[in-house]
Amino acid sequence: MTDRKATLTFDDKTLELPIHSPTAGPDVIDIRKLYAQGDVFTHDPGFTSTSACESTITFIDGDKGELLHRGYPIDQLASKSHYLEVCYLLLYGELPTAAEMEKFENTITRHTMLHEQMTYFYRGFRRDAHPMAIIVGVMGAMSAFYHDSTDISDPRQREIATHRLIAKMPTIVAWAFKYSIGQPFVYPRNDLDYAANFLNMCFSVPAEDYEVSPVLARAMDRIFTLHADHEQNASTSTVRLASSSGANPFACIAAGAACLWGPAHGGANQACLEMLREIGTVDKIPEYIARAKDKDDPFRLMGFGHRVYKNFDPRAKVMKESADEVLDLLGIHDNPTLQVAKELERQALEDPYFAEKKLFPNVDFYSGIILEAMGFPTSMFTPIFALSRTVGWISQWKEQLSDPAHKIGRPRQLYTGHPFRDYVEVENRG
Repeated sequence: MTDRKATLTFDDKTLELPIHSPTAGPDVIDIRKLYAQGDVFTHDPGFTSTSACESTITFIDGDKGELLHRGYPIDQLASKSHYLEVCYLLLYGELPTAAEMEKFENTITRHTMLHEQMTYFYRGFRRDAHPMAIIVGVMGAMSAFYHDSTDISDPRQREIATHRLIAKMPTIVAWAFKYSIGQPFVYPRNDLDYAANFLNMCFSVPAEDYEVSPVLARAMDRIFTLHADHEQNASTSTVRLASSSGANPFACIAAGAACLWGPAHGGANQACLEMLREIGTVDKIPEYIARAKDKDDPFRLMGFGHRVYKNFDPRAKVMKESADEVLDLLGIHDNPTLQVAKELERQALEDPYFAEKKLFPNVDFYSGIILEAMGFPTSMFTPIFALSRTVGWISQWKEQLSDPAHKIGRPRQLYTGHPFRDYVEVENRG
């Protein structure tokens, strides 16, 4: 922090507003006293120019294409680390020692079971319910099953809730998948790692043996890692806003999952795969590229460009490597959707229009291809995203609760409706 100030002059008033300098990123003008001293608000639809909190967890530099978790670049974490270690880093601020990692993994592993009565809760949904509808409901219902971890004023209960949410999300998501396809629930196995256990719960059946491929488990772990946290996005902001009211942790995370469900947020990889299917064949790619360039055509290339990254998405390179490994393992090379994806990527990268606008493939472009190759339907893409992002939501939730200055969120508005007017009796209206 510095003593620098910004001067704002309007009408007959002059206000001095503090300027704060972060460890990385642009300076921030502190406008908290703007209304009290100047009787005005700022207007920032979408909060694209507003810092709503102070955080030490994740930093994004959209111009450089940089994503850091506690200072560590995402490409290094994705290639050298694994998801549970990244979870520990996000939650506690530092990479764990070997002993700390062993203890954390053991704790998470021992919390993967769901209360048996929750199986009846699943069966209350229609058999054709969307997995995300089930997941949002089950996450919210956890507060009814785990009363001993809902008191947010108790640090121990917050810690228990943290472990439970991270540990149980793979089970919640896998069971939503199993329920949607009419197969029996598969219980967690403590002898498998986090990603392998999830795949086993999704794809094994009682009637036959199922062995999780290490390549698929590693690819799944990378998907989890690459989606673990992404700064103050819509769902994370939703979690923070819900948390500001004092809501219990399960309600807050359920709120984040509900926000993630939106097609403009967590549904982007599903939209990308649906676009590839719409294109259909390689010979139609030039037609769709031309449509994407036409401002009057509603068609847009999904999976290219990003709201935050103005250059390349640093997660995309790692995801592409995983896609190649998975497709090679499964021998999927003649799949029409995959062929369209590869050729679309090639033509778009060679087209000056996309290069000038810095519309490069993002993480959603490749993640959908991997998940489909693994055998997941598109309806499961967003649930897997929610599973991955749970640790980010929890980390942001914990950080907010530890800030003594945090208060309930209360955005203001630019009111453009009717001013004061008197009520008119119905017989006098005309």
